Amino acid sequence: MGVSQETLRTKGSSTPAFFGSLSSLPLRLLILVAIDAGAIWFGLQQVRNGAYVLVIALGIVTLMANVIILLRDTYPLRWMLPGLVLMALFSIYPNLYTIYIGFTNYGDGHLLSKPQAIERIQSELYLPEGGSAYSWTAYKSDDGDYALWLVDADGLGYLATVGEPLIDQPQAGEHGIVDFDANGIPTGIEGYTKLNPILATTDQNLPNIKFGVEGETIQIRSTSDAAQLVPRYTYDPEANAFTDNLTGRVFEDIQGTYTSMDGQTIIPGYSAWIGLQNFKNFFTSPAVRGPLFRILIWNFIFPILSVLTTFGLGLLIALFYNDPNFKGKKLVRSFLIVPYTIPSLITILIWKGMLNPEVGVVNDILDGLIGISPSWTTVPMLARIALVIVNLWLGYPYFMLVCSGALQSIPSDIYEAAEVDGANAWQRFRKITLPLLLVAVGPLLIASYTFNFNNFNLIYLFIGGGPPIAGASIRAGHTDILISFVYNMAFEGGRGQNFGFAAAITLVIFVIVAVLTLFQFRYTNMWEEVSENV
Repeated sequence: MGVSQETLRTKGSSTPAFFGSLSSLPLRLLILVAIDAGAIWFGLQQVRNGAYVLVIALGIVTLMANVIILLRDTYPLRWMLPGLVLMALFSIYPNLYTIYIGFTNYGDGHLLSKPQAIERIQSELYLPEGGSAYSWTAYKSDDGDYALWLVDADGLGYLATVGEPLIDQPQAGEHGIVDFDANGIPTGIEGYTKLNPILATTDQNLPNIKFGVEGETIQIRSTSDAAQLVPRYTYDPEANAFTDNLTGRVFEDIQGTYTSMDGQTIIPGYSAWIGLQNFKNFFTSPAVRGPLFRILIWNFIFPILSVLTTFGLGLLIALFYNDPNFKGKKLVRSFLIVPYTIPSLITILIWKGMLNPEVGVVNDILDGLIGISPSWTTVPMLARIALVIVNLWLGYPYFMLVCSGALQSIPSDIYEAAEVDGANAWQRFRKITLPLLLVAVGPLLIASYTFNFNNFNLIYLFIGGGPPIAGASIRAGHTDILISFVYNMAFEGGRGQNFGFAAAITLVIFVIVAVLTLFQFRYTNMWEEVSENV
Protein backbone atom coordinates (compact mmCIF):
# COMPACT_ATOMS: atom_id res chain seq x y z
CA MET A 1 0.00 0.00 0.00
CA GLY A 2 3.05 2.26 -0.18
CA VAL A 3 3.49 2.44 3.59
CA SER A 4 7.04 1.75 4.75
CA GLN A 5 7.89 -0.71 7.51
CA GLU A 6 9.41 2.21 9.48
CA THR A 7 6.07 4.04 9.36
CA LEU A 8 4.22 0.94 10.54
CA ARG A 9 6.64 0.52 13.40
CA THR A 10 6.20 4.15 14.35
CA LYS A 11 2.38 3.95 14.24
CA GLY A 12 2.29 0.73 16.14
CA SER A 13 4.81 1.79 18.71
CA SER A 14 3.59 1.92 22.29
CA THR A 15 6.52 4.07 23.45
CA PRO A 16 5.22 7.21 25.16
CA ALA A 17 6.08 10.47 23.44
CA PHE A 18 7.44 11.73 26.74
CA PHE A 19 10.28 9.20 26.82
CA GLY A 20 11.01 8.67 23.13
CA SER A 21 12.73 5.42 22.19
CA LEU A 22 13.33 2.96 25.02
CA SER A 23 16.81 2.19 23.72
CA SER A 24 18.03 5.72 24.41
CA LEU A 25 16.16 6.13 27.69
CA PRO A 26 18.90 4.78 30.02
CA LEU A 27 21.50 7.05 28.46
CA ARG A 28 19.26 10.11 28.75
CA LEU A 29 18.36 9.27 32.33
CA LEU A 30 22.07 8.93 33.14
CA ILE A 31 22.76 12.35 31.63
CA LEU A 32 19.83 13.84 33.54
CA VAL A 33 21.02 12.35 36.83
CA ALA A 34 24.44 13.96 36.30
CA ILE A 35 22.93 17.33 35.34
CA ASP A 36 20.38 17.37 38.16
CA ALA A 37 22.88 16.19 40.78
CA GLY A 38 25.33 18.90 39.79
CA ALA A 39 22.59 21.53 39.76
CA ILE A 40 21.29 20.46 43.18
CA TRP A 41 24.77 20.47 44.70
CA PHE A 42 25.61 23.90 43.28
CA GLY A 43 22.15 25.24 44.19
CA LEU A 44 22.52 24.16 47.83
CA GLN A 45 25.87 25.95 48.00
CA GLN A 46 24.27 29.14 46.72
CA VAL A 47 21.31 28.83 49.13
CA ARG A 48 23.81 28.84 52.00
CA ASN A 49 25.35 31.97 50.50
CA GLY A 50 21.95 33.63 50.13
CA ALA A 51 22.18 33.84 46.31
CA TYR A 52 18.51 33.07 45.78
CA VAL A 53 18.25 34.82 42.41
CA LEU A 54 21.01 32.60 41.02
CA VAL A 55 19.29 29.54 42.48
CA ILE A 56 16.03 30.45 40.69
CA ALA A 57 17.88 30.96 37.40
CA LEU A 58 19.70 27.67 37.84
CA GLY A 59 16.41 25.89 38.54
CA ILE A 60 14.84 27.29 35.35
CA VAL A 61 17.85 26.25 33.25
CA THR A 62 17.87 22.77 34.80
CA LEU A 63 14.14 22.37 34.13
CA MET A 64 14.72 23.43 30.52
CA ALA A 65 17.48 20.80 30.18
CA ASN A 66 15.20 18.09 31.60
CA VAL A 67 12.38 18.93 29.20
CA ILE A 68 14.68 19.02 26.17
CA ILE A 69 16.31 15.69 27.03
CA LEU A 70 13.10 13.83 27.94
CA LEU A 71 10.63 15.00 25.31
CA ARG A 72 10.85 13.32 21.91
CA ASP A 73 9.52 16.41 20.11
CA THR A 74 12.47 18.49 21.35
CA TYR A 75 15.04 16.14 19.83
CA PRO A 76 16.62 18.80 17.55
CA LEU A 77 17.25 21.04 20.54
CA ARG A 78 19.40 18.39 22.26
CA TRP A 79 22.30 19.22 19.99
CA MET A 80 21.92 22.86 20.94
CA LEU A 81 21.54 22.19 24.66
CA PRO A 82 25.12 23.10 25.72
CA GLY A 83 24.91 26.35 23.81
CA LEU A 84 21.45 27.15 25.20
CA VAL A 85 22.61 26.49 28.77
CA LEU A 86 25.71 28.65 28.37
CA MET A 87 23.68 31.42 26.74
CA ALA A 88 21.15 31.35 29.57
CA LEU A 89 23.74 31.34 32.37
CA PHE A 90 26.36 33.70 30.90
CA SER A 91 24.28 36.06 28.75
CA ILE A 92 20.60 36.16 29.68
CA TYR A 93 21.04 35.69 33.42
CA PRO A 94 23.70 38.46 33.87
CA ASN A 95 21.45 40.91 32.02
CA LEU A 96 18.40 40.02 34.09
CA TYR A 97 20.49 40.09 37.26
CA THR A 98 21.77 43.56 36.36
CA ILE A 99 18.17 44.74 36.08
CA TYR A 100 17.41 43.23 39.49
CA ILE A 101 20.52 44.77 41.08
CA GLY A 102 19.45 48.20 39.79
CA PHE A 103 16.53 48.12 42.23
CA THR A 104 18.62 47.09 45.26
CA ASN A 105 21.23 48.69 47.52
CA TYR A 106 23.85 46.09 46.61
CA GLY A 107 27.35 47.50 47.20
CA ASP A 108 29.96 48.07 49.88
CA GLY A 109 28.34 47.58 53.27
CA HIS A 110 25.43 45.70 51.67
CA LEU A 111 27.09 42.68 50.09
CA LEU A 112 25.71 40.04 52.46
CA SER A 113 22.32 38.40 52.70
CA LYS A 114 20.12 39.29 55.67
CA PRO A 115 20.94 36.13 57.71
CA GLN A 116 24.65 36.64 57.05
CA ALA A 117 24.48 40.30 58.10
CA ILE A 118 22.59 39.47 61.31
CA GLU A 119 25.11 36.75 62.16
CA ARG A 120 28.02 39.14 61.51
CA ILE A 121 26.51 41.89 63.70
CA GLN A 122 25.76 39.45 66.51
CA SER A 123 29.39 38.32 66.49
CA GLU A 124 30.63 41.82 67.35
CA LEU A 125 31.90 41.90 70.95
CA TYR A 126 32.92 44.55 73.46
CA LEU A 127 34.38 44.80 76.96
CA PRO A 128 31.59 45.82 79.37
CA GLU A 129 32.14 48.11 82.32
CA GLY A 130 33.77 46.12 85.10
CA GLY A 131 34.99 43.43 82.70
CA SER A 132 38.47 41.99 83.18
CA ALA A 133 41.37 42.29 80.77
CA TYR A 134 44.44 40.06 80.71
CA SER A 135 47.74 39.52 78.97
CA TRP A 136 47.88 36.06 77.45
CA THR A 137 50.13 33.18 76.48
CA ALA A 138 48.79 30.44 74.19
CA TYR A 139 49.26 26.67 74.26
CA LYS A 140 48.11 24.13 71.68
CA SER A 141 47.54 20.37 71.92
CA ASP A 142 48.22 17.79 69.24
CA ASP A 143 44.45 17.54 68.71
CA GLY A 144 44.22 21.22 67.86
CA ASP A 145 42.77 22.32 71.20
CA TYR A 146 43.94 25.57 72.77
CA ALA A 147 44.61 26.76 76.32
CA LEU A 148 45.49 30.23 77.58
CA TRP A 149 47.51 31.41 80.52
CA LEU A 150 46.05 34.76 81.58
CA VAL A 151 47.59 37.41 83.81
CA ASP A 152 45.40 40.22 85.16
CA ALA A 153 46.37 43.77 86.10
CA ASP A 154 47.32 42.64 89.63
CA GLY A 155 49.71 40.00 88.29
CA LEU A 156 47.48 37.05 89.22
CA GLY A 157 47.49 34.09 86.84
CA TYR A 158 44.60 32.01 85.50
CA LEU A 159 44.34 28.93 83.29
CA ALA A 160 41.61 29.11 80.65
CA THR A 161 40.33 26.30 78.44
CA VAL A 162 37.27 25.95 76.24
CA GLY A 163 34.07 25.00 78.09
CA GLU A 164 35.68 25.03 81.57
CA PRO A 165 35.61 27.76 84.27
CA LEU A 166 38.80 29.79 84.77
CA ILE A 167 41.21 28.12 87.17
CA ASP A 168 42.41 30.73 89.68
CA GLN A 169 46.16 30.76 90.39
CA PRO A 170 46.94 27.04 89.86
CA GLN A 171 50.26 25.84 91.22
CA ALA A 172 52.98 23.77 89.56
CA GLY A 173 51.89 20.15 89.38
CA GLU A 174 48.20 21.10 89.32
CA HIS A 175 45.99 20.84 86.20
CA GLY A 176 48.96 19.62 84.15
CA ILE A 177 51.17 22.65 84.77
CA VAL A 178 54.81 21.52 84.72
CA ASP A 179 56.57 24.59 86.16
CA PHE A 180 56.77 28.39 85.93
CA ASP A 181 59.45 30.60 84.44
CA ALA A 182 60.86 33.75 86.02
CA ASN A 183 57.89 35.77 84.75
CA GLY A 184 55.33 33.45 86.30
CA ILE A 185 54.35 31.89 82.94
CA PRO A 186 53.99 28.09 82.81
CA THR A 187 56.93 26.53 80.99
CA GLY A 188 54.66 23.75 79.86
CA ILE A 189 51.24 22.16 80.29
CA GLU A 190 50.77 18.41 79.92
CA GLY A 191 49.26 17.59 76.53
CA TYR A 192 49.93 21.11 75.21
CA THR A 193 52.84 22.82 73.50
CA LYS A 194 53.64 26.42 74.28
CA LEU A 195 53.29 28.55 71.16
CA ASN A 196 55.91 31.01 70.04
CA PRO A 197 54.47 34.54 70.77
CA ILE A 198 55.08 35.68 67.19
CA LEU A 199 53.45 32.59 65.66
CA ALA A 200 50.56 32.76 68.11
CA THR A 201 49.66 36.29 67.01
CA THR A 202 49.38 35.10 63.39
CA ASP A 203 47.08 32.18 64.24
CA GLN A 204 43.70 33.19 62.78
CA ASN A 205 41.81 30.62 64.85
CA LEU A 206 42.67 32.09 68.25
CA PRO A 207 40.56 35.30 68.11
CA ASN A 208 37.45 33.25 67.29
CA ILE A 209 37.76 30.85 70.24
CA LYS A 210 35.74 31.50 73.40
CA PHE A 211 37.57 30.33 76.51
CA GLY A 212 35.69 29.67 79.74
CA VAL A 213 31.96 29.02 80.17
CA GLU A 214 28.92 30.71 78.65
CA GLY A 215 28.37 34.16 80.15
CA GLU A 216 31.97 34.46 81.31
CA THR A 217 33.86 33.78 78.13
CA ILE A 218 37.22 35.31 77.36
CA GLN A 219 38.46 36.08 73.86
CA ILE A 220 41.65 37.43 72.41
CA ARG A 221 41.14 40.92 71.01
CA SER A 222 44.72 41.98 70.20
CA THR A 223 48.24 40.60 70.01
CA SER A 224 48.76 41.18 73.72
CA ASP A 225 45.28 41.53 75.19
CA ALA A 226 42.42 39.17 76.07
CA ALA A 227 39.22 40.16 77.84
CA GLN A 228 35.81 39.09 79.06
CA LEU A 229 34.00 40.14 75.89
CA VAL A 230 30.22 40.02 75.51
CA PRO A 231 28.00 40.58 72.44
CA ARG A 232 27.68 44.25 71.54
CA TYR A 233 24.23 43.92 69.97
CA THR A 234 21.11 41.94 70.87
CA TYR A 235 18.76 41.01 68.02
CA ASP A 236 14.97 41.01 68.34
CA PRO A 237 13.57 38.78 65.54
CA GLU A 238 9.98 39.98 66.01
CA ALA A 239 10.86 43.66 65.68
CA ASN A 240 13.73 42.98 63.26
CA ALA A 241 15.85 45.39 65.30
CA PHE A 242 19.13 45.47 67.22
CA THR A 243 19.74 46.96 70.66
CA ASP A 244 23.20 48.30 71.44
CA ASN A 245 24.11 46.81 74.83
CA LEU A 246 26.73 49.50 75.33
CA THR A 247 24.59 52.60 74.70
CA GLY A 248 21.03 51.25 74.78
CA ARG A 249 20.40 52.68 71.28
CA VAL A 250 17.87 50.77 69.13
CA PHE A 251 18.60 50.18 65.43
CA GLU A 252 15.67 49.43 63.13
CA ASP A 253 15.85 47.95 59.64
CA ILE A 254 15.57 50.66 56.98
CA GLN A 255 16.06 49.31 53.44
CA GLY A 256 18.74 46.83 54.48
CA THR A 257 20.57 49.12 56.91
CA TYR A 258 20.03 48.97 60.67
CA THR A 259 19.61 52.62 61.59
CA SER A 260 18.92 54.40 64.89
CA MET A 261 16.64 57.39 65.45
CA ASP A 262 19.61 59.77 65.38
CA GLY A 263 20.91 58.43 62.06
CA GLN A 264 23.63 56.09 63.37
CA THR A 265 24.02 52.84 61.41
CA ILE A 266 25.43 49.41 61.97
CA ILE A 267 27.83 47.95 59.43
CA PRO A 268 27.36 45.65 57.63
CA GLY A 269 23.86 45.97 56.23
CA TYR A 270 22.41 43.51 53.75
CA SER A 271 21.35 43.56 50.12
CA ALA A 272 17.70 44.63 50.00
CA TRP A 273 15.09 45.77 47.48
CA ILE A 274 14.84 49.58 47.51
CA GLY A 275 12.64 50.11 44.44
CA LEU A 276 13.31 53.25 42.42
CA GLN A 277 15.59 54.85 45.01
CA ASN A 278 18.73 54.53 42.86
CA PHE A 279 17.00 56.20 39.91
CA LYS A 280 15.60 58.90 42.18
CA ASN A 281 19.06 59.62 43.59
CA PHE A 282 20.49 59.91 40.11
CA PHE A 283 17.91 62.35 38.78
CA THR A 284 17.20 64.40 41.92
CA SER A 285 20.50 64.56 43.78
CA PRO A 286 21.78 68.18 43.63
CA ALA A 287 25.36 66.93 43.44
CA VAL A 288 24.53 64.81 40.39
CA ARG A 289 22.13 67.23 38.72
CA GLY A 290 24.75 69.99 38.55
CA PRO A 291 27.22 68.41 36.10
CA LEU A 292 24.73 65.93 34.62
CA PHE A 293 23.22 68.30 32.05
CA ARG A 294 26.52 69.30 30.43
CA ILE A 295 27.73 65.69 30.52
CA LEU A 296 24.58 64.54 28.70
CA ILE A 297 25.04 67.21 26.03
CA TRP A 298 28.65 66.16 25.46
CA ASN A 299 27.55 62.51 25.47
CA PHE A 300 25.37 63.19 22.41
CA ILE A 301 27.89 65.44 20.68
CA PHE A 302 30.90 63.15 21.07
CA PRO A 303 29.50 60.14 19.13
CA ILE A 304 28.13 62.46 16.42
CA LEU A 305 31.57 64.01 15.90
CA SER A 306 33.22 60.59 16.06
CA VAL A 307 30.89 59.08 13.44
CA LEU A 308 31.09 62.08 11.10
CA THR A 309 34.90 62.34 11.24
CA THR A 310 35.66 58.61 10.97
CA PHE A 311 33.09 58.02 8.25
CA GLY A 312 34.10 61.18 6.37
CA LEU A 313 37.81 60.39 6.35
CA GLY A 314 37.24 56.71 5.61
CA LEU A 315 34.94 57.57 2.69
CA LEU A 316 37.38 60.18 1.36
CA ILE A 317 40.25 57.69 1.31
CA ALA A 318 38.03 55.03 -0.24
CA LEU A 319 37.04 57.43 -3.03
CA PHE A 320 40.68 58.29 -3.74
CA TYR A 321 41.67 54.65 -4.05
CA ASN A 322 38.51 53.55 -5.88
CA ASP A 323 40.14 54.64 -9.14
CA PRO A 324 41.32 51.44 -10.89
CA ASN A 325 44.20 53.35 -12.48
CA PHE A 326 45.65 54.49 -9.13
CA LYS A 327 49.18 53.08 -8.84
CA GLY A 328 50.29 51.30 -5.67
CA LYS A 329 46.91 51.60 -3.96
CA LYS A 330 47.15 48.13 -2.39
CA LEU A 331 50.39 49.00 -0.64
CA VAL A 332 49.08 52.37 0.55
CA ARG A 333 45.84 50.79 1.78
CA SER A 334 47.86 48.26 3.76
CA PHE A 335 49.66 51.06 5.59
CA LEU A 336 46.41 52.90 6.21
CA ILE A 337 44.90 49.82 7.87
CA VAL A 338 47.73 49.65 10.44
CA PRO A 339 45.87 51.72 13.12
CA TYR A 340 43.03 49.17 12.97
CA THR A 341 45.37 46.22 13.58
CA ILE A 342 46.94 47.63 16.77
CA PRO A 343 44.90 47.05 19.96
CA SER A 344 43.06 50.22 20.91
CA LEU A 345 44.37 50.03 24.48
CA ILE A 346 47.94 50.45 23.23
CA THR A 347 47.00 53.12 20.68
CA ILE A 348 45.15 55.23 23.26
CA LEU A 349 48.10 55.14 25.65
CA ILE A 350 50.50 56.06 22.83
CA TRP A 351 48.35 59.05 21.88
CA LYS A 352 48.15 60.01 25.55
CA GLY A 353 51.93 60.27 25.60
CA MET A 354 52.13 62.04 22.24
CA LEU A 355 49.65 64.72 23.37
CA ASN A 356 51.30 65.23 26.74
CA PRO A 357 51.56 69.04 27.16
CA GLU A 358 55.03 68.81 28.70
CA VAL A 359 56.91 66.07 26.84
CA GLY A 360 54.57 65.03 24.01
CA VAL A 361 55.96 64.86 20.49
CA VAL A 362 52.90 66.65 19.06
CA ASN A 363 53.49 69.71 21.22
CA ASP A 364 57.19 69.67 20.41
CA ILE A 365 56.38 69.80 16.69
CA LEU A 366 53.72 72.51 17.08
CA ASP A 367 56.02 74.57 19.28
CA GLY A 368 58.81 74.31 16.73
CA LEU A 369 56.59 75.16 13.75
CA ILE A 370 54.17 77.82 14.99
CA GLY A 371 55.31 78.51 18.54
CA ILE A 372 52.31 77.13 20.45
CA SER A 373 52.02 74.25 22.91
CA PRO A 374 48.33 73.40 23.52
CA SER A 375 47.25 72.24 26.97
CA TRP A 376 45.39 69.16 25.78
CA THR A 377 44.58 67.89 29.27
CA THR A 378 43.65 71.08 31.14
CA VAL A 379 41.62 73.17 28.66
CA PRO A 380 38.11 71.62 28.25
CA MET A 381 37.71 72.41 24.53
CA LEU A 382 41.21 71.16 23.66
CA ALA A 383 40.63 67.98 25.68
CA ARG A 384 37.48 67.26 23.68
CA ILE A 385 39.26 67.96 20.39
CA ALA A 386 42.04 65.60 21.43
CA LEU A 387 39.49 62.84 22.11
CA VAL A 388 37.92 63.30 18.67
CA ILE A 389 41.38 63.20 17.02
CA VAL A 390 42.34 59.98 18.82
CA ASN A 391 38.99 58.39 17.97
CA LEU A 392 39.42 59.47 14.34
CA TRP A 393 42.73 57.63 14.21
CA LEU A 394 41.15 54.53 15.75
CA GLY A 395 38.02 54.49 13.57
CA TYR A 396 38.78 55.68 10.05
CA PRO A 397 40.38 52.37 8.83
CA TYR A 398 37.14 50.54 9.58
CA PHE A 399 35.01 52.88 7.47
CA MET A 400 37.70 52.98 4.78
CA LEU A 401 37.37 49.21 4.37
CA VAL A 402 33.58 49.25 4.55
CA CYS A 403 33.21 52.12 2.09
CA SER A 404 35.71 50.54 -0.32
CA GLY A 405 33.60 47.41 -0.50
CA ALA A 406 30.34 49.34 -0.76
CA LEU A 407 31.65 51.51 -3.60
CA GLN A 408 32.59 48.43 -5.59
CA SER A 409 28.99 47.21 -5.39
CA ILE A 410 27.52 50.32 -7.05
CA PRO A 411 26.87 49.56 -10.77
CA SER A 412 29.08 51.59 -13.10
CA ASP A 413 26.30 52.01 -15.69
CA ILE A 414 24.50 54.39 -13.30
CA TYR A 415 27.49 56.73 -13.38
CA GLU A 416 27.72 56.41 -17.16
CA ALA A 417 24.06 57.38 -17.52
CA ALA A 418 24.59 60.35 -15.17
CA GLU A 419 27.56 61.55 -17.23
CA VAL A 420 25.47 61.35 -20.39
CA ASP A 421 22.85 63.52 -18.65
CA GLY A 422 25.57 66.09 -17.91
CA ALA A 423 25.99 65.50 -14.15
CA ASN A 424 29.32 66.73 -12.76
CA ALA A 425 31.45 64.89 -10.15
CA TRP A 426 29.80 66.53 -7.14
CA GLN A 427 26.30 65.84 -8.47
CA ARG A 428 27.19 62.21 -9.15
CA PHE A 429 28.50 61.89 -5.58
CA ARG A 430 25.53 63.63 -3.95
CA LYS A 431 22.78 62.01 -6.05
CA ILE A 432 24.21 58.53 -6.64
CA THR A 433 27.20 57.57 -4.53
CA LEU A 434 26.12 58.88 -1.13
CA PRO A 435 22.49 57.60 -1.17
CA LEU A 436 23.49 54.12 -2.34
CA LEU A 437 26.43 54.06 0.07
CA LEU A 438 24.25 54.99 3.03
CA VAL A 439 21.93 52.08 2.34
CA ALA A 440 24.81 49.68 2.89
CA VAL A 441 26.70 51.64 5.54
CA GLY A 442 23.73 53.15 7.40
CA PRO A 443 23.34 50.33 9.95
CA LEU A 444 27.09 50.46 10.59
CA LEU A 445 26.88 54.19 11.25
CA ILE A 446 24.17 53.50 13.82
CA ALA A 447 26.30 50.79 15.41
CA SER A 448 29.27 53.16 15.49
CA TYR A 449 27.18 55.87 17.15
CA THR A 450 25.93 53.40 19.76
CA PHE A 451 29.47 52.18 20.43
CA ASN A 452 30.85 55.70 20.87
CA PHE A 453 27.92 56.68 23.06
CA ASN A 454 29.38 54.22 25.59
CA ASN A 455 33.06 54.47 24.57
CA PHE A 456 34.32 54.13 28.13
CA ASN A 457 37.82 52.88 27.26
CA LEU A 458 38.81 55.98 25.31
CA ILE A 459 37.51 58.43 27.91
CA TYR A 460 38.93 56.56 30.89
CA LEU A 461 42.33 55.61 29.49
CA PHE A 462 43.13 58.85 27.67
CA ILE A 463 42.09 61.50 30.18
CA GLY A 464 39.89 59.91 32.86
CA GLY A 465 37.03 62.28 32.08
CA GLY A 466 39.08 65.39 32.93
CA PRO A 467 39.66 68.21 33.24
CA PRO A 468 37.44 68.50 36.34
CA ILE A 469 34.30 70.62 36.22
CA ALA A 470 34.82 73.59 38.51
CA GLY A 471 32.40 73.76 41.42
CA ALA A 472 31.18 70.15 41.08
CA SER A 473 30.77 68.50 44.48
CA ILE A 474 31.36 65.04 43.02
CA ARG A 475 33.94 63.66 40.66
CA ALA A 476 32.93 64.92 37.20
CA GLY A 477 34.92 66.13 34.20
CA HIS A 478 34.37 68.08 30.99
CA THR A 479 35.10 65.02 28.81
CA ASP A 480 33.05 62.60 30.89
CA ILE A 481 30.29 60.76 29.11
CA LEU A 482 27.45 59.20 31.04
CA ILE A 483 29.10 55.80 31.48
CA SER A 484 32.42 57.21 32.76
CA PHE A 485 30.56 59.67 35.01
CA VAL A 486 28.55 56.83 36.53
CA TYR A 487 31.67 54.69 36.89
CA ASN A 488 33.42 57.43 38.87
CA MET A 489 30.40 57.94 41.12
CA ALA A 490 29.78 54.24 41.70
CA PHE A 491 33.33 52.96 42.06
CA GLU A 492 35.86 55.77 42.43
CA GLY A 493 34.04 58.44 44.37
CA GLY A 494 35.72 57.57 47.68
CA ARG A 495 32.44 56.22 49.08
CA GLY A 496 32.96 52.56 48.27
CA GLN A 497 31.51 50.51 45.47
CA ASN A 498 27.79 50.93 44.78
CA PHE A 499 26.79 48.17 42.36
CA GLY A 500 23.06 48.88 42.68
CA PHE A 501 23.48 52.52 41.68
CA ALA A 502 25.76 51.58 38.77
CA ALA A 503 23.28 48.95 37.54
CA ALA A 504 20.40 51.43 37.73
CA ILE A 505 22.20 53.99 35.58
CA THR A 506 23.20 51.23 33.18
CA LEU A 507 19.48 50.68 32.61
CA VAL A 508 19.03 54.40 31.97
CA ILE A 509 21.83 54.31 29.40
CA PHE A 510 20.28 51.24 27.78
CA VAL A 511 16.93 53.01 27.37
CA ILE A 512 18.63 56.07 25.85
CA VAL A 513 20.64 53.98 23.39
CA ALA A 514 17.59 51.88 22.48
CA VAL A 515 15.52 54.97 21.72
CA LEU A 516 18.33 56.48 19.65
CA THR A 517 18.80 53.24 17.74
CA LEU A 518 15.10 52.94 16.91
CA PHE A 519 15.04 56.57 15.83
CA GLN A 520 18.09 56.12 13.62
CA PHE A 521 16.72 52.96 12.03
CA ARG A 522 13.77 55.04 10.91
CA TYR A 523 16.25 57.14 8.94
CA THR A 524 17.81 53.97 7.55
CA ASN A 525 14.43 53.17 6.02
CA MET A 526 14.40 56.67 4.55
CA TRP A 527 17.79 56.00 2.94
CA GLU A 528 16.38 52.83 1.39
CA GLU A 529 13.48 54.84 -0.03
CA VAL A 530 15.97 57.34 -1.46
CA SER A 531 18.03 54.55 -3.04
CA GLU A 532 14.95 53.25 -4.83
CA ASN A 533 14.63 56.59 -6.60
CA VAL A 534 18.26 56.79 -7.69
